[in-house]
Amino acid sequence: MSDERSLRDIRLAKLARMRELGHDPYAVERFERSDSAENLVAKAESESTESVMFAGRVVSYRLMGKAGFAHLSDGDGKIQGYFKKDDLGEVGWELYQLLDIGDHVGVEGELFRTRTGEPSIHVRRLTPLSKSLQTLPLGKEKDGESWYGLTDTEQRYRHRHLDLLSNAEARRKLVARAKLTSAVRRFFDGRGYLEVETPLLQLVAGGAAARPFTTHYNAYDLDVKLRISLELYLKRLICGDLPKVYEIGRVFRNEGVSNRHNPEFSLLEFYEAYTDLEGMMETVEDLFRAVATEVFGTTVVRFDDGTELEFGGRWRRVVLLDEIERLSGVPKAALGSLEAAKVALGEREVVNPATGKRIVAEEEHTLGGLIEKLLEVFVEPTLQEPTFVIGYPIETSPLAKKEPGNPKMTRRFEGYIRGREVCNAFSEINDPVDQRERFEQQLGQRAKGDEEAHPMDEEFLYALECGMPPTGGCGIGIDRLAMILTGADTLREVIFFPTMKPEKGEAAE
Repeated sequence: MSDERSLRDIRLAKLARMRELGHDPYAVERFERSDSAENLVAKAESESTESVMFAGRVVSYRLMGKAGFAHLSDGDGKIQGYFKKDDLGEVGWELYQLLDIGDHVGVEGELFRTRTGEPSIHVRRLTPLSKSLQTLPLGKEKDGESWYGLTDTEQRYRHRHLDLLSNAEARRKLVARAKLTSAVRRFFDGRGYLEVETPLLQLVAGGAAARPFTTHYNAYDLDVKLRISLELYLKRLICGDLPKVYEIGRVFRNEGVSNRHNPEFSLLEFYEAYTDLEGMMETVEDLFRAVATEVFGTTVVRFDDGTELEFGGRWRRVVLLDEIERLSGVPKAALGSLEAAKVALGEREVVNPATGKRIVAEEEHTLGGLIEKLLEVFVEPTLQEPTFVIGYPIETSPLAKKEPGNPKMTRRFEGYIRGREVCNAFSEINDPVDQRERFEQQLGQRAKGDEEAHPMDEEFLYALECGMPPTGGCGIGIDRLAMILTGADTLREVIFFPTMKPEKGEAAE
Protein backbone atom coordinates (compact mmCIF):
# COMPACT_ATOMS: atom_id res chain seq x y z
CA MET A 1 0.00 0.00 0.00
CA SER A 2 1.37 3.41 -0.91
CA ASP A 3 2.14 6.05 1.72
CA GLU A 4 -0.52 8.29 0.16
CA ARG A 5 -3.12 5.54 0.52
CA SER A 6 -2.07 4.90 4.09
CA LEU A 7 -2.47 8.57 4.98
CA ARG A 8 -5.94 8.59 3.44
CA ASP A 9 -6.90 5.53 5.46
CA ILE A 10 -5.66 7.25 8.63
CA ARG A 11 -7.85 10.24 7.88
CA LEU A 12 -10.84 8.01 7.17
CA ALA A 13 -10.31 6.40 10.57
CA LYS A 14 -10.27 9.86 12.18
CA LEU A 15 -13.50 10.68 10.39
CA ALA A 16 -15.08 7.50 11.73
CA ARG A 17 -14.02 8.42 15.27
CA MET A 18 -15.51 11.91 14.90
CA ARG A 19 -18.80 10.26 13.95
CA GLU A 20 -18.59 7.97 16.96
CA LEU A 21 -18.25 11.06 19.13
CA GLY A 22 -21.45 12.44 17.58
CA HIS A 23 -19.72 15.07 15.45
CA ASP A 24 -20.08 14.08 11.79
CA PRO A 25 -18.43 17.01 9.97
CA TYR A 26 -20.49 16.43 6.83
CA ALA A 27 -23.78 16.59 8.74
CA VAL A 28 -23.37 20.29 9.59
CA GLU A 29 -25.22 22.51 7.12
CA ARG A 30 -24.53 25.99 8.46
CA PHE A 31 -22.16 27.87 10.73
CA GLU A 32 -22.59 31.58 11.45
CA ARG A 33 -19.42 33.67 11.28
CA SER A 34 -18.95 36.96 13.12
CA ASP A 35 -16.48 38.43 10.66
CA SER A 36 -13.65 37.75 8.22
CA ALA A 37 -10.22 36.63 9.38
CA GLU A 38 -8.74 39.94 8.29
CA ASN A 39 -11.19 41.96 10.37
CA LEU A 40 -10.86 39.69 13.41
CA VAL A 41 -7.08 40.08 13.31
CA ALA A 42 -7.48 43.86 13.23
CA LYS A 43 -9.86 43.77 16.19
CA ALA A 44 -7.52 41.54 18.22
CA GLU A 45 -4.61 43.85 17.45
CA SER A 46 -6.67 46.72 18.89
CA GLU A 47 -6.94 44.72 22.14
CA SER A 48 -10.58 43.66 21.60
CA THR A 49 -11.68 40.66 23.70
CA GLU A 50 -15.15 40.25 22.22
CA SER A 51 -16.74 36.86 21.73
CA VAL A 52 -16.64 35.72 18.12
CA MET A 53 -17.56 32.84 15.81
CA PHE A 54 -15.29 31.97 12.92
CA ALA A 55 -15.00 29.19 10.36
CA GLY A 56 -12.13 28.30 8.08
CA ARG A 57 -9.66 25.71 6.86
CA VAL A 58 -6.88 24.41 9.09
CA VAL A 59 -3.63 25.49 7.42
CA SER A 60 -1.24 24.83 10.31
CA TYR A 61 -1.50 22.64 13.40
CA ARG A 62 0.64 22.43 16.53
CA LEU A 63 -0.15 20.19 19.52
CA MET A 64 1.69 20.81 22.81
CA GLY A 65 0.58 18.58 25.67
CA LYS A 66 -2.83 19.72 26.89
CA ALA A 67 -2.93 22.77 24.63
CA GLY A 68 -2.39 23.52 20.96
CA PHE A 69 -2.65 26.01 18.13
CA ALA A 70 -4.02 25.98 14.59
CA HIS A 71 -4.20 28.69 11.99
CA LEU A 72 -7.58 28.92 10.29
CA SER A 73 -7.92 30.47 6.82
CA ASP A 74 -11.05 31.79 5.13
CA GLY A 75 -9.18 32.09 1.82
CA ASP A 76 -8.41 35.79 2.03
CA GLY A 77 -6.79 35.81 5.46
CA LYS A 78 -6.06 33.67 8.49
CA ILE A 79 -6.19 33.88 12.27
CA GLN A 80 -4.71 31.65 14.94
CA GLY A 81 -6.87 29.52 17.20
CA TYR A 82 -5.73 28.59 20.71
CA PHE A 83 -7.13 25.27 21.95
CA LYS A 84 -6.93 24.07 25.58
CA LYS A 85 -8.18 20.78 26.99
CA ASP A 86 -9.62 22.39 30.13
CA ASP A 87 -11.76 24.72 27.99
CA LEU A 88 -12.93 22.22 25.39
CA GLY A 89 -13.71 19.25 27.61
CA GLU A 90 -12.92 15.63 26.85
CA VAL A 91 -14.92 15.38 23.61
CA GLY A 92 -13.87 18.78 22.30
CA TRP A 93 -10.23 18.07 23.05
CA GLU A 94 -10.35 14.73 21.27
CA LEU A 95 -11.94 16.45 18.26
CA TYR A 96 -9.01 18.87 18.20
CA GLN A 97 -6.58 15.95 18.29
CA LEU A 98 -8.41 14.37 15.33
CA LEU A 99 -7.89 17.43 13.13
CA ASP A 100 -5.62 17.44 10.08
CA ILE A 101 -4.32 20.24 7.91
CA GLY A 102 -6.97 20.82 5.26
CA ASP A 103 -10.01 20.26 7.52
CA HIS A 104 -12.69 22.93 7.84
CA VAL A 105 -13.77 23.80 11.37
CA GLY A 106 -15.96 26.30 13.16
CA VAL A 107 -14.77 27.86 16.43
CA GLU A 108 -16.36 29.97 19.13
CA GLY A 109 -14.39 31.97 21.69
CA GLU A 110 -12.84 35.31 22.59
CA LEU A 111 -10.30 37.43 20.81
CA PHE A 112 -6.96 37.95 22.53
CA ARG A 113 -3.27 38.32 21.84
CA THR A 114 -0.74 35.67 22.80
CA ARG A 115 2.39 36.37 24.81
CA THR A 116 4.23 36.88 21.51
CA GLY A 117 1.57 39.36 20.42
CA GLU A 118 -0.15 37.23 17.77
CA PRO A 119 -3.88 37.98 17.26
CA SER A 120 -5.80 34.81 18.16
CA ILE A 121 -9.11 33.27 19.20
CA HIS A 122 -9.24 31.52 22.56
CA VAL A 123 -11.44 28.63 21.46
CA ARG A 124 -14.19 27.46 23.84
CA ARG A 125 -16.10 25.33 21.38
CA LEU A 126 -14.98 23.42 18.27
CA THR A 127 -17.23 22.20 15.46
CA PRO A 128 -15.79 20.02 12.64
CA LEU A 129 -17.28 21.12 9.27
CA SER A 130 -15.45 18.91 6.76
CA LYS A 131 -12.64 16.38 6.75
CA SER A 132 -9.87 16.61 4.16
CA LEU A 133 -9.02 13.08 3.03
CA GLN A 134 -6.12 14.26 0.89
CA THR A 135 -2.76 15.70 1.93
CA LEU A 136 -2.79 19.30 0.67
CA PRO A 137 0.36 20.96 -0.75
CA LEU A 138 0.24 23.88 1.65
CA GLY A 139 3.58 25.66 1.91
CA LYS A 140 5.41 27.13 4.87
CA GLU A 141 5.43 30.84 5.66
CA LYS A 142 7.64 32.96 7.86
CA ASP A 143 8.36 36.70 7.94
CA GLY A 144 6.53 37.22 4.64
CA GLU A 145 8.50 34.49 2.84
CA SER A 146 6.93 31.25 1.60
CA TRP A 147 8.41 27.98 0.37
CA TYR A 148 7.42 24.46 -0.61
CA GLY A 149 3.73 24.40 -1.56
CA LEU A 150 2.50 23.59 -5.05
CA THR A 151 5.14 24.55 -7.61
CA ASP A 152 4.50 22.10 -10.48
CA THR A 153 2.96 24.29 -13.19
CA GLU A 154 1.12 21.42 -14.85
CA GLN A 155 -0.54 20.44 -11.56
CA ARG A 156 -1.33 24.05 -10.69
CA TYR A 157 -3.39 24.44 -13.85
CA ARG A 158 -4.91 20.95 -13.74
CA HIS A 159 -5.96 21.15 -10.08
CA ARG A 160 -6.75 24.83 -9.77
CA HIS A 161 -8.38 24.45 -6.33
CA LEU A 162 -4.99 23.40 -4.95
CA ASP A 163 -3.34 26.37 -6.65
CA LEU A 164 -5.84 28.72 -5.01
CA LEU A 165 -5.12 27.16 -1.61
CA SER A 166 -1.36 27.07 -1.97
CA ASN A 167 -0.24 30.12 -3.95
CA ALA A 168 -1.20 33.60 -2.82
CA GLU A 169 0.02 35.26 -6.04
CA ALA A 170 -1.96 32.86 -8.24
CA ARG A 171 -5.03 33.52 -6.13
CA ARG A 172 -4.52 37.29 -6.40
CA LYS A 173 -4.42 37.19 -10.18
CA LEU A 174 -7.45 34.94 -10.55
CA VAL A 175 -9.55 36.94 -8.09
CA ALA A 176 -8.47 40.15 -9.84
CA ARG A 177 -9.59 38.69 -13.17
CA ALA A 178 -13.09 38.07 -11.76
CA LYS A 179 -13.29 41.58 -10.33
CA LEU A 180 -11.96 42.97 -13.59
CA THR A 181 -14.84 41.44 -15.56
CA SER A 182 -17.33 43.07 -13.18
CA ALA A 183 -15.53 46.39 -13.58
CA VAL A 184 -15.79 46.13 -17.38
CA ARG A 185 -19.54 45.71 -17.05
CA ARG A 186 -19.82 48.74 -14.79
CA PHE A 187 -17.80 50.80 -17.25
CA PHE A 188 -20.10 50.09 -20.20
CA ASP A 189 -23.29 50.24 -18.13
CA GLY A 190 -22.18 53.66 -16.93
CA ARG A 191 -21.80 54.84 -20.52
CA GLY A 192 -25.29 53.85 -21.54
CA TYR A 193 -24.43 50.60 -23.31
CA LEU A 194 -26.96 47.77 -23.20
CA GLU A 195 -25.60 44.34 -22.26
CA VAL A 196 -27.09 41.65 -24.48
CA GLU A 197 -26.76 37.94 -25.20
CA THR A 198 -26.43 36.42 -28.65
CA PRO A 199 -26.57 32.78 -29.83
CA LEU A 200 -23.81 30.38 -28.90
CA LEU A 201 -24.82 27.82 -31.54
CA GLN A 202 -24.86 29.24 -35.05
CA LEU A 203 -25.48 28.06 -38.58
CA VAL A 204 -22.83 30.46 -39.87
CA ALA A 205 -19.89 31.10 -37.55
CA GLY A 206 -18.56 34.46 -38.70
CA GLY A 207 -16.98 37.63 -37.40
CA ALA A 208 -13.40 36.32 -37.22
CA ALA A 209 -10.80 34.29 -39.08
CA ALA A 210 -10.88 30.99 -37.22
CA ARG A 211 -11.96 27.38 -37.54
CA PRO A 212 -15.10 26.60 -35.50
CA PHE A 213 -16.02 23.62 -33.38
CA THR A 214 -19.09 21.77 -34.64
CA THR A 215 -21.89 19.91 -32.90
CA HIS A 216 -25.32 18.50 -33.73
CA TYR A 217 -28.72 19.96 -32.87
CA ASN A 218 -30.90 16.87 -32.29
CA ALA A 219 -34.23 18.74 -32.21
CA TYR A 220 -33.73 20.01 -35.77
CA ASP A 221 -31.38 17.23 -36.95
CA LEU A 222 -28.99 20.03 -37.84
CA ASP A 223 -25.22 20.45 -37.72
CA VAL A 224 -24.31 23.74 -36.08
CA LYS A 225 -21.13 25.56 -35.07
CA LEU A 226 -20.02 27.07 -31.80
CA ARG A 227 -19.50 30.78 -32.29
CA ILE A 228 -16.05 32.16 -32.98
CA SER A 229 -17.08 35.80 -32.49
CA LEU A 230 -19.95 37.98 -31.25
CA GLU A 231 -19.74 40.55 -34.01
CA LEU A 232 -22.39 39.83 -36.61
CA TYR A 233 -25.29 39.38 -34.20
CA LEU A 234 -24.33 42.51 -32.27
CA LYS A 235 -24.25 44.54 -35.49
CA ARG A 236 -27.70 43.19 -36.36
CA LEU A 237 -28.85 44.81 -33.10
CA ILE A 238 -27.31 48.10 -34.24
CA CYS A 239 -29.41 47.66 -37.39
CA GLY A 240 -32.40 47.42 -35.05
CA ASP A 241 -31.57 50.88 -33.67
CA LEU A 242 -30.06 49.77 -30.39
CA PRO A 243 -27.30 52.40 -30.58
CA LYS A 244 -24.89 51.05 -27.92
CA VAL A 245 -24.57 47.33 -27.23
CA TYR A 246 -21.98 45.06 -25.67
CA GLU A 247 -21.57 41.43 -24.74
CA ILE A 248 -19.11 39.45 -22.64
CA GLY A 249 -19.43 35.88 -23.87
CA ARG A 250 -17.62 32.62 -24.38
CA VAL A 251 -16.34 31.96 -27.88
CA PHE A 252 -14.66 28.87 -29.30
CA ARG A 253 -11.88 28.68 -31.88
CA ASN A 254 -10.62 25.30 -33.00
CA GLU A 255 -6.95 26.21 -33.06
CA GLY A 256 -3.71 25.59 -31.22
CA VAL A 257 -3.12 25.99 -27.50
CA SER A 258 -0.25 28.17 -26.28
CA ASN A 259 0.67 30.78 -23.70
CA ARG A 260 -1.28 33.29 -25.81
CA HIS A 261 -4.19 31.17 -27.03
CA ASN A 262 -6.91 29.11 -25.38
CA PRO A 263 -9.52 27.51 -27.67
CA GLU A 264 -12.33 28.59 -25.34
CA PHE A 265 -12.16 32.15 -24.05
CA SER A 266 -14.17 35.13 -22.87
CA LEU A 267 -14.58 37.91 -25.40
CA LEU A 268 -15.84 41.45 -24.91
CA GLU A 269 -17.28 43.12 -27.99
CA PHE A 270 -18.92 46.54 -28.03
CA TYR A 271 -20.53 48.55 -30.81
CA GLU A 272 -21.63 52.15 -30.92
CA ALA A 273 -23.62 53.88 -33.64
CA TYR A 274 -22.49 57.22 -35.06
CA THR A 275 -18.84 56.83 -34.05
CA ASP A 276 -15.71 55.58 -35.78
CA LEU A 277 -12.20 54.22 -35.35
CA GLU A 278 -11.02 57.24 -33.38
CA GLY A 279 -14.02 56.94 -31.05
CA MET A 280 -13.14 53.31 -30.41
CA MET A 281 -9.54 54.25 -29.55
CA GLU A 282 -10.74 56.72 -26.95
CA THR A 283 -13.11 54.16 -25.46
CA VAL A 284 -10.34 51.55 -25.21
CA GLU A 285 -8.05 54.03 -23.47
CA ASP A 286 -10.81 55.01 -21.05
CA LEU A 287 -11.68 51.35 -20.39
CA PHE A 288 -8.15 50.29 -19.46
CA ARG A 289 -7.73 53.38 -17.29
CA ALA A 290 -11.05 52.91 -15.47
CA VAL A 291 -10.69 49.18 -14.89
CA ALA A 292 -7.10 49.44 -13.64
CA THR A 293 -8.07 52.22 -11.26
CA GLU A 294 -11.13 50.42 -9.89
CA VAL A 295 -9.59 46.97 -9.44
CA PHE A 296 -5.99 47.84 -8.55
CA GLY A 297 -6.20 51.43 -7.35
CA THR A 298 -3.56 52.59 -9.85
CA THR A 299 -3.02 52.99 -13.58
CA VAL A 300 0.57 51.72 -13.29
CA VAL A 301 1.10 48.00 -13.93
CA ARG A 302 4.31 46.33 -12.78
CA PHE A 303 5.45 43.11 -14.46
CA ASP A 304 7.56 40.29 -13.08
CA ASP A 305 10.58 41.42 -15.11
CA GLY A 306 10.50 44.79 -13.34
CA THR A 307 9.09 46.85 -16.20
CA GLU A 308 6.18 49.21 -15.64
CA LEU A 309 3.47 50.49 -17.97
CA GLU A 310 1.25 53.50 -17.47
CA PHE A 311 -2.41 53.37 -18.55
CA GLY A 312 -3.42 56.81 -17.38
CA GLY A 313 -2.88 58.64 -20.67
CA ARG A 314 -3.22 58.26 -24.43
CA TRP A 315 -1.79 55.29 -26.24
CA ARG A 316 0.84 55.67 -28.94
CA ARG A 317 -0.55 55.62 -32.50
CA VAL A 318 1.39 54.25 -35.49
CA VAL A 319 0.47 53.42 -39.08
CA LEU A 320 1.12 49.79 -40.03
CA LEU A 321 2.80 50.37 -43.40
CA ASP A 322 4.99 53.13 -41.97
CA GLU A 323 6.22 50.80 -39.22
CA ILE A 324 6.89 47.97 -41.67
CA GLU A 325 8.99 50.30 -43.81
CA ARG A 326 10.88 51.64 -40.80
CA LEU A 327 11.61 48.27 -39.20
CA SER A 328 11.96 45.87 -42.13
CA GLY A 329 13.29 48.18 -44.84
CA VAL A 330 10.49 47.19 -47.26
CA PRO A 331 9.26 50.49 -48.76
CA LYS A 332 5.55 51.32 -48.59
CA ALA A 333 5.53 51.76 -52.33
CA ALA A 334 6.39 48.07 -52.70
CA LEU A 335 3.40 47.02 -50.58
CA GLY A 336 0.87 48.01 -53.22
CA SER A 337 0.86 44.53 -54.77
CA LEU A 338 1.94 41.02 -53.86
CA GLU A 339 4.36 40.86 -56.80
CA ALA A 340 6.11 44.12 -55.89
CA ALA A 341 6.37 43.10 -52.25
CA LYS A 342 7.94 39.77 -53.16
CA VAL A 343 10.44 41.51 -55.42
CA ALA A 344 11.36 43.85 -52.56
CA LEU A 345 11.87 40.95 -50.16
CA GLY A 346 13.51 38.65 -52.68
CA GLU A 347 13.34 34.88 -52.67
CA ARG A 348 15.59 34.46 -49.68
CA GLU A 349 14.47 33.89 -46.12
CA VAL A 350 14.32 37.17 -44.16
CA VAL A 351 15.05 36.97 -40.44
CA ASN A 352 14.55 39.57 -37.74
CA PRO A 353 17.95 39.47 -36.00
CA ALA A 354 16.47 40.78 -32.75
CA THR A 355 13.98 37.92 -32.34
CA GLY A 356 14.96 35.19 -34.78
CA LYS A 357 11.51 35.29 -36.37
CA ARG A 358 11.52 34.53 -40.08
CA ILE A 359 9.52 35.20 -43.22
CA VAL A 360 9.73 33.66 -46.68
CA ALA A 361 7.84 35.80 -49.19
CA GLU A 362 7.23 32.89 -51.57
CA GLU A 363 5.17 31.13 -48.89
CA GLU A 364 2.61 33.95 -48.80
CA HIS A 365 -0.20 33.90 -51.36
CA THR A 366 -2.00 37.21 -50.74
CA LEU A 367 -0.76 40.75 -50.20
CA GLY A 368 -2.73 40.96 -46.97
CA GLY A 369 -1.16 37.79 -45.65
CA LEU A 370 2.33 39.03 -46.49
CA ILE A 371 1.71 42.39 -44.82
CA GLU A 372 0.44 40.73 -41.64
CA LYS A 373 3.46 38.41 -41.67
CA LEU A 374 5.73 41.46 -41.85
CA LEU A 375 3.78 42.88 -38.91
CA GLU A 376 4.30 39.71 -36.90
CA VAL A 377 8.01 39.37 -37.64
CA PHE A 378 9.23 42.97 -37.56
CA VAL A 379 6.66 45.21 -35.86
CA GLU A 380 4.97 43.26 -33.06
CA PRO A 381 8.15 42.72 -31.00
CA THR A 382 8.67 46.50 -30.79
CA LEU A 383 5.15 47.26 -29.51
CA GLN A 384 5.85 47.19 -25.79
CA GLU A 385 4.04 50.26 -24.53
CA PRO A 386 0.27 50.57 -25.21
CA THR A 387 0.05 51.22 -28.96
CA PHE A 388 -2.64 51.36 -31.64
CA VAL A 389 -1.49 50.04 -35.02
CA ILE A 390 -3.71 51.58 -37.71
CA GLY A 391 -4.52 50.52 -41.27
CA TYR A 392 -4.82 46.84 -42.24
CA PRO A 393 -5.06 45.12 -45.64
CA ILE A 394 -8.48 44.42 -47.09
CA GLU A 395 -7.87 40.67 -47.55
CA THR A 396 -7.57 40.17 -43.79
CA SER A 397 -10.22 42.72 -42.80
CA PRO A 398 -13.48 41.70 -44.49
CA LEU A 399 -15.70 43.60 -42.04
CA ALA A 400 -13.90 46.98 -41.93
CA LYS A 401 -14.53 50.07 -44.07
CA LYS A 402 -12.06 50.80 -46.85
CA GLU A 403 -9.44 53.46 -46.29
CA PRO A 404 -10.46 56.57 -48.28
CA GLY A 405 -8.09 56.95 -51.22
CA ASN A 406 -6.52 53.53 -50.65
CA PRO A 407 -9.07 50.74 -51.28
CA LYS A 408 -6.50 48.01 -50.58
CA MET A 409 -6.35 49.07 -46.94
CA THR A 410 -9.06 49.42 -44.29
CA ARG A 411 -10.14 51.54 -41.36
CA ARG A 412 -9.01 49.06 -38.75
CA PHE A 413 -6.69 49.12 -35.76
CA GLU A 414 -5.26 46.61 -33.37
CA GLY A 415 -4.06 47.49 -29.88
CA TYR A 416 -0.75 46.03 -28.71
CA ILE A 417 0.90 45.83 -25.30
CA ARG A 418 4.21 44.06 -24.62
CA GLY A 419 4.21 42.70 -28.15
CA ARG A 420 0.79 41.10 -27.80
CA GLU A 421 -2.46 41.99 -29.49
CA VAL A 422 -5.10 43.02 -26.94
CA CYS A 423 -7.89 44.44 -29.09
CA ASN A 424 -9.17 44.65 -32.65
CA ALA A 425 -11.47 47.41 -33.89
CA PHE A 426 -13.06 48.77 -37.07
CA SER A 427 -15.01 51.55 -38.55
CA GLU A 428 -17.63 48.99 -39.52
CA ILE A 429 -18.86 48.41 -43.07
CA ASN A 430 -22.43 49.59 -43.40
CA ASP A 431 -22.57 49.38 -47.21
CA PRO A 432 -24.33 46.05 -47.95
CA VAL A 433 -23.05 45.94 -51.54
CA ASP A 434 -19.44 46.35 -50.40
CA GLN A 435 -19.97 43.77 -47.65
CA ARG A 436 -21.35 41.21 -50.11
CA GLU A 437 -18.36 41.73 -52.39
CA ARG A 438 -16.01 41.15 -49.44
CA PHE A 439 -17.79 37.94 -48.50
CA GLU A 440 -17.55 36.77 -52.11
CA GLN A 441 -13.81 37.45 -52.06
CA GLN A 442 -13.57 35.44 -48.87
CA LEU A 443 -15.47 32.58 -50.51
CA GLY A 444 -12.80 32.59 -53.21
CA GLN A 445 -10.13 32.18 -50.54
CA ARG A 446 -12.10 29.32 -48.97
CA ALA A 447 -12.29 27.62 -52.36
CA LYS A 448 -8.48 27.77 -52.48
CA GLY A 449 -8.25 25.95 -49.15
CA ASP A 450 -8.30 28.74 -46.57
CA GLU A 451 -10.50 27.20 -43.87
CA GLU A 452 -10.43 30.41 -41.82
CA ALA A 453 -11.77 32.68 -44.58
CA HIS A 454 -15.09 34.32 -43.72
CA PRO A 455 -18.26 32.50 -44.81
CA MET A 456 -21.22 34.07 -46.60
CA ASP A 457 -23.88 35.25 -44.13
CA GLU A 458 -27.13 36.13 -45.89
CA GLU A 459 -28.98 36.96 -42.66
CA PHE A 460 -26.39 39.57 -41.76
CA LEU A 461 -26.46 41.01 -45.26
CA TYR A 462 -30.25 41.30 -45.07
CA ALA A 463 -29.90 43.27 -41.82
CA LEU A 464 -27.36 45.59 -43.47
CA GLU A 465 -29.72 46.14 -46.40
CA CYS A 466 -32.35 47.32 -43.90
CA GLY A 467 -29.89 50.05 -42.90
CA MET A 468 -27.08 50.38 -40.36
CA PRO A 469 -25.77 53.79 -39.26
CA PRO A 470 -22.04 54.61 -39.21
CA THR A 471 -20.71 52.42 -36.41
CA GLY A 472 -17.52 51.76 -34.50
CA GLY A 473 -16.87 48.32 -33.06
CA CYS A 474 -14.19 46.67 -30.99
CA GLY A 475 -13.32 43.27 -29.54
CA ILE A 476 -11.11 42.66 -26.49
CA GLY A 477 -10.25 39.27 -25.04
CA ILE A 478 -11.04 39.39 -21.33
CA ASP A 479 -8.24 36.89 -20.70
CA ARG A 480 -5.73 39.13 -22.50
CA LEU A 481 -7.03 42.18 -20.63
CA ALA A 482 -6.59 40.39 -17.31
CA MET A 483 -3.18 39.07 -18.31
CA ILE A 484 -1.92 42.60 -18.99
CA LEU A 485 -3.44 44.35 -15.98
CA THR A 486 -2.36 41.67 -13.48
CA GLY A 487 1.17 41.51 -14.90
CA ALA A 488 0.80 37.78 -15.72
CA ASP A 489 3.18 36.16 -18.21
CA THR A 490 0.71 33.64 -19.67
CA LEU A 491 -3.01 33.37 -20.32
CA ARG A 492 -3.30 30.29 -18.13
CA GLU A 493 -2.40 32.39 -15.09
CA VAL A 494 -5.71 34.28 -15.40
CA ILE A 495 -8.03 31.44 -16.49
CA PHE A 496 -9.51 29.42 -13.64
CA PHE A 497 -9.67 26.23 -15.71
CA PRO A 498 -7.52 26.46 -18.84
CA THR A 499 -7.83 23.82 -21.55
CA MET A 500 -5.42 21.00 -20.74
CA LYS A 501 -4.52 17.83 -22.59
CA PRO A 502 -6.10 14.94 -20.65
CA GLU A 503 -3.84 12.85 -18.50
CA LYS A 504 -3.72 9.13 -19.25
CA GLY A 505 -7.08 7.59 -18.46
CA GLU A 506 -8.92 10.96 -18.35
CA ALA A 507 -10.10 11.13 -21.98
CA ALA A 508 -13.87 11.07 -22.44
CA GLU A 509 -15.38 7.86 -23.79
